[in-house]
Amino acid sequence: MGSTEATKSHAVFIPYPPQGHVTPMMQLAKLLHSKGFHITFVNTEFNHSRLIRLIRSEGTDTLKGLSDFKFETITDGLPLFDRDATQDVPALCVSTRKNCLAPFLELLKMLNSSSKQPPVMCVIADGVMSFGAKAAKVLGIPDVIFWTASACGLVGYWQRKD
Repeated sequence: MGSTEATKSHAVFIPYPPQGHVTPMMQLAKLLHSKGFHITFVNTEFNHSRLIRLIRSEGTDTLKGLSDFKFETITDGLPLFDRDATQDVPALCVSTRKNCLAPFLELLKMLNSSSKQPPVMCVIADGVMSFGAKAAKVLGIPDVIFWTASACGLVGYWQRKD
């Protein structure tokens, strides 16, 4: 790893799979990348091929081949029976809550043990992917919860009675 790579900050993004969550997370990741950050963008296995198609359809092949903007995948625990099917959102919520912490922890450990990129300095997790903050806390990595919905949507969630 060169001296320039060693001084870069490394942010790991973990969006919730629907496009309305991935798009703002990707915009923030690209913004931080343009400011010199090394980025690892983590998708569920199910959603990864969809994201790659979305990036290409938007004409953003500028990320292609960049050594400091990487994509990784973790399992969401759901079967991969039909990659183009619309996901069952309630099942996805339950599955990510139950199944994603351990694989995400392992991914963070792997990223931190690699000499091919700087150590992870920050985890930026979608507000729905709370396991991202838990994993960061376990490893002593600062974390940020990024709320991808509108302020009006956030107020609506706060009003929800559980």
